[in-house]
Amino acid sequence: MSKFEFLKIYNSPFLHPKVKFYFGPIAIGTPYFLPRNWVKATPERAMQAAHDELAMRHKFNNTNRDSSFKHKIVPIEELYVERLRYRYPVPKKIGFDFVGLGWKTKWHETDYRYEWNPRWSFVLWKWQVALIFKAPDDVYDYYYWESWLYYHYSTDKNKSQRERIEQVKEEFLNYDQSDIRDEIANNLTKILKPKYL
Repeated sequence: MSKFEFLKIYNSPFLHPKVKFYFGPIAIGTPYFLPRNWVKATPERAMQAAHDELAMRHKFNNTNRDSSFKHKIVPIEELYVERLRYRYPVPKKIGFDFVGLGWKTKWHETDYRYEWNPRWSFVLWKWQVALIFKAPDDVYDYYYWESWLYYHYSTDKNKSQRERIEQVKEEFLNYDQSDIRDEIANNLTKILKPKYL
């Protein structure tokens, strides 16, 4: 799914997402980590990483003396050469991040699972402006986004929007192995535009 594909929800039977605005110190992840860039290793950074790795190996071996598994202790030069090939994360100073809707399928191709909300972030030094696209008021995000994912990917696009919503109600909401389907069905009035109820 592209980063902007979730915007198709605006032209669907679903209510528009609520946009939460944030302005302040950098605090909103994209999605798991704060905004960052990946940079090539410098000799100093590679040497520090090699020392950290060697210290971690010694600490592990000392802490787990009775274990049959031990980390191999290698010369620092060998670790240094290896760490020179790595890239390292550094906090983003200036830049944009566009994060699409996070989702996956679990047990089969139509078992959609919500993971994170779409968000747009702009960072300028130590400040961040972020827009987070959330479910409408009083609705859990996973109700909203999982229903839309089923509508978007698993309904017959040759049918009308109303017929596709009926298909969501029949197939997605009647899938008998999910605990949340009844709750989503009870919340349809909160996620669909009135003319599609």
